Order: sequence, then C-alpha cells, then structure tokens
Amino acid sequence: MGTARDGDETRQRVKFTDDRVCKSHLLDCCPHDILAGTRMDLGECTKIHDLALRADYEIASKERDLFFELDAMDHLESFIAECDRRTELAKKRLAETQEEISAEVSAKAEKVHELNEDIGKLLAKAEQLGAEGNVDESQKILMEVEKVRAKKKEAEEEYRNSMPASSFQQQKLRVCEVCSAYLGLHDNDRRLADHFGGKLHLGFIQIREKLDQLRKTVAEKQEKRNQDRLRRREEREREERMGRRSGSRNRDRRRSRSRDRRRRRSRSVSRERRKSRSRSRERDRHRRHRSRSRSHSRGHRRGSRDRSSKHKSSKDRSSREKSRDREKKEKSSSERRHESTNGKSRSKRSEEREAGEI
Repeated sequence: MGTARDGDETRQRVKFTDDRVCKSHLLDCCPHDILAGTRMDLGECTKIHDLALRADYEIASKERDLFFELDAMDHLESFIAECDRRTELAKKRLAETQEEISAEVSAKAEKVHELNEDIGKLLAKAEQLGAEGNVDESQKILMEVEKVRAKKKEAEEEYRNSMPASSFQQQKLRVCEVCSAYLGLHDNDRRLADHFGGKLHLGFIQIREKLDQLRKTVAEKQEKRNQDRLRRREEREREERMGRRSGSRNRDRRRSRSRDRRRRRSRSVSRERRKSRSRSRERDRHRRHRSRSRSHSRGHRRGSRDRSSKHKSSKDRSSREKSRDREKKEKSSSERRHESTNGKSRSKRSEEREAGEI
C-alpha cells in the first residue's frame, strides 16, 4: 500500500499533503469520481487523483489529525451550491412554461409527487437488497411498495377530480430536489425506480450525506480544537499566574532579604557607631585621664621645681651671702694686709726719712 510499494521514485515526488492533490479524493468523496459515467459526468478532476496517495493519507491520519475534511467540505459545498442553483433555475422555467393552478390543486399534485418518490426509493432499495441476496428483506419492502401504490392511487383520484380532464392529461413535471432531474407526475413505477435507483440520484445522495458528515466532523474537530486552545490558554494563564505568584514571592523574598540585609547593615552600622562612640568615649576618657595625669605631673614637677628653685635660690642666696661674707672678709683682710703693707712702707719711708734727716 502507498506510493512506495513498488519502489517507484517518480510517484514519491508528490506527497498527499501537496496542494495539487485532491483532498476530496483522499476522503473518497470527489464528485468527479462519484458522478463518472452519468449524464452529469464532470470529466477529469483538475487535481491529482491517486489511490496510492489515498493509502498514504489513511496511514498518516491514524497517527495525527491532518484536518483535510475542511478542504473537502469546501469543495462539496461549492458543488452542491451550484446544483441547488440549477434546481432553482429549473423550477423557475417550469413555473413559466406550465399552466398556473390553484394552491389546492398544487398541494394535491405535490402529494402525488411525494408518493411517487417514496415508491421509487422503495423499489430501488428492494432491487439493491435482492442483488445482495437479502430476498426476505426485499419482499418486505415490495409489500410496503404496494401500500404506497394504493395511497398514490387515491391521491391521483383526488388530483383528477380537482381539475378538468384536458388539464389532467398534460404532463406535470417536477424538479428532483436531490439531483435536479425532471420527474413527471404520471411516470410509471419502472421510470421512478430507474431514477431513484440510478447512479446519478444515488451519487447525489452520497455527496450530500458525505457533506453532512463532513460538516459534523469539522464542527466536532473545531470544537475540540477550540477546547484544546482554550485549555492551553488556561494552562498558559495559570502558568503566568503561578509565575507572577512565584515572581511576587521571589520579589517578596528579595525584598525581605534586602530588608534583612538593610537591617543587618543598619545594625552593624549602629553597632559600629556604638563601638566608635565607645572608642571615642574611651579615647576622650583616656585623653582626659592623660591630661589630668599630665597636669598633675606638671603641677608636681612645677611644685618640685618651685621647691627646688626655692631651695636652690635659698642655697644660692646663702652661698651668695657666704661668698659676700667671704669676699668681705677677703677684702677686709686684703685691706688689712694692704694697710699693713702701706703702714710698713710708710714706716720705712718715715724711718728712711728720719734716717735721711739724721
């Protein structure tokens, strides 16, 4: 299975995720494949169709969600919108070409069309069950078909009695709401079974059912994605709140630490200040003590000096007095000696004079 099953390198160049690959084909709902061979054959799709790429997608989609349903849904919505537009245009053309009838007659004709549609669907389902081998189920459905035929006959009688015979013979057409094909009011059961069991009608039913399924799948995946996004957002917001709380706690811790540091610093500063004050007080006390001791020593030295100076002065005074006395004594002795010498010399001179006179 897949593009690498035969070792073909050229097929591996295009991946199923490439924009050139038809995403509707990967999901098995491309209208080009479903309506192929019908009168509304769309031809070949403009994008790449490859069963090997579909197998690659089926393998990869089991591991992760690729969300290709959105692309396929957009493709089918555009296709169904175009079919509905053609259906409305066909209804307008029928309204312009067919004779206008009253609302009561139109309602009775609509009832006949609805019964024809029910008969055609039941016959198509019975044929499908018979082809599959479910004979009993097919017989039950055929019995239901007979009941619906009886109701249809009664509805046709009411419709025939409500309008002129000339108008009743005219073919009243109706546009199929599923495949936009024309249905006649007087179509037989075989024609109805061929239409409702035909490939075109069943293909449109498959496309519309696939579109409804894709819409439901896309809505569920979008809801799941939104819930995941919302959960991730809530987790992110929770983480941000926790981060803010932890940040505030960290800030509080930092602030408390800074406050503690400031308190310790202030305490240490105040302690240092007290120490410095105590040291300054000690220094001042020591200085005062030293100044007192110095002043005391100075006073003691001054007193001793005064006493010594007094003693010295008294000694000096006494020595001076002694020296004066000594000097006086010496002077007096010298004077006496001088006087004695002078007296001797005078006596000698007087003796010499006397002797000379003699």
